[in-house]
Amino acid sequence: MARYDFDLFTIGGGSGGVAASRRAGAHGAGVALCEDRDVGGTCVHRGCVPKKLLVYGAHFREEFQDAEGYGWTVQEPLFTWSKLLAAKDKELDRLRGVYARLLRDSGVTLLEGRGRVVDPHTVEVAGKLYTAERILIATGSRPYLPPDITGIEHAITSDEALSFPELPRRLAVVGAGYIGVELAGVFHGLGSKVTMLIRGASVLGGFDDDVRSFLTDEMRKKGIELMTDTFIRDIEKRAEGGVSLLTGGGETVEADAVLFATGRVPNSGGLGLEEVGVTLDARGAVVVDAWSRTSVESIYAVGDITDRINLTPVAISEGRALAETLFNDNPTQMDHTNVPSAVFSQPPVASVGLTEQEARERHGKLDIYVTSFRPMKHTLSGRNERTMMKVVVERESNRVLGCHMVGTDAPEIIQGLAVAVKCGVTKKQLDATVGIHPTAAEEFVTLRDKRPDPDERLAAELGRDAAASTRR
Repeated sequence: MARYDFDLFTIGGGSGGVAASRRAGAHGAGVALCEDRDVGGTCVHRGCVPKKLLVYGAHFREEFQDAEGYGWTVQEPLFTWSKLLAAKDKELDRLRGVYARLLRDSGVTLLEGRGRVVDPHTVEVAGKLYTAERILIATGSRPYLPPDITGIEHAITSDEALSFPELPRRLAVVGAGYIGVELAGVFHGLGSKVTMLIRGASVLGGFDDDVRSFLTDEMRKKGIELMTDTFIRDIEKRAEGGVSLLTGGGETVEADAVLFATGRVPNSGGLGLEEVGVTLDARGAVVVDAWSRTSVESIYAVGDITDRINLTPVAISEGRALAETLFNDNPTQMDHTNVPSAVFSQPPVASVGLTEQEARERHGKLDIYVTSFRPMKHTLSGRNERTMMKVVVERESNRVLGCHMVGTDAPEIIQGLAVAVKCGVTKKQLDATVGIHPTAAEEFVTLRDKRPDPDERLAAELGRDAAASTRR
């Protein structure tokens, strides 16, 4: 008789949990997966997929406007929020069924309910106990609402924003990370008046400084109001509807809704992890090693719950690597270096590799190549939108350390460059690559002029001043 009910029990049906469970099942393991919401997780139902569908919808307003520059006469378009929501929800329902079917086809037993670890080999779901040789925690993350703000209960998160019953006429967005800039662009594109309130001077903390300042300027040009160096002190619900925000500087902002996009936290509460000896960090993330092993030998974790690189493709890769290691005699670690990422802002951002600041700290002398230009499409559309591209190169080795772009098709372009950066491409090899003309992407292989190094420029100026002083 089998010692356990399953070889693997996965708690969480998001990207990482589904990927690991399917791959383990395909290798012949007996696998169960429990999920208390929707199979597919945040990415499919409250993140990447619905967000991208709304981004597509928001683009049409500008496309209609741009068409006139190309000879089209377009009648005043009419947007209906309920139609877009219905189409989005229909696609999510389809994907929900697809994910459930993929798990069944891989032999995975799907259980409804939130799992709780009882001991290193036992999980409780809906009052029933299941045993497994190994347990995988893949419960992802959840939106964070700062508890110290008076009236925070009147705010919404990205979960609710993707399903507004009515399109808000005025939307306040607090926070300027991935989610904040993406949803600000969506609702501005769909017709809402959007005000962003951010603590810093520019959006997208953690990205390259040139990317941050360039996108900040482009968002302002589109008509999104950015209140920088601002924090929220109080939120008040208005009797006539909507909310009033009081900033730390004493200003008030009136809106129909306020969206807090102030980050996400690991969804580790109520799982029984600490009780069985699994180590969590200060943010509640499960601490794992390079093999996704926790402090308990039989328990593993992948995806956002580990707070390593919180991206869907990373969670999928971690899950597949774990299944290969445990059930296919193929020890595999997820490589977390040079992971590309994209922000579906308007215009979009994409990056791979190191920022300029990171590269200077780790590699010293650099050559920096930056260009900004008006895309060919807008020479006739008349739109005042620009594209920025940047390549960070280690001077001594000529190796490309980072590629960054703000502009139309940035995610599609950077995906190809990510392969090159992963393979250690040099600037010389980029220069030897023939560009596809006419495209924006060709600019990455035609960059020739280096930006002056600030330290070297300062040294040169000091040298000239010293020489002049000697002559005097």
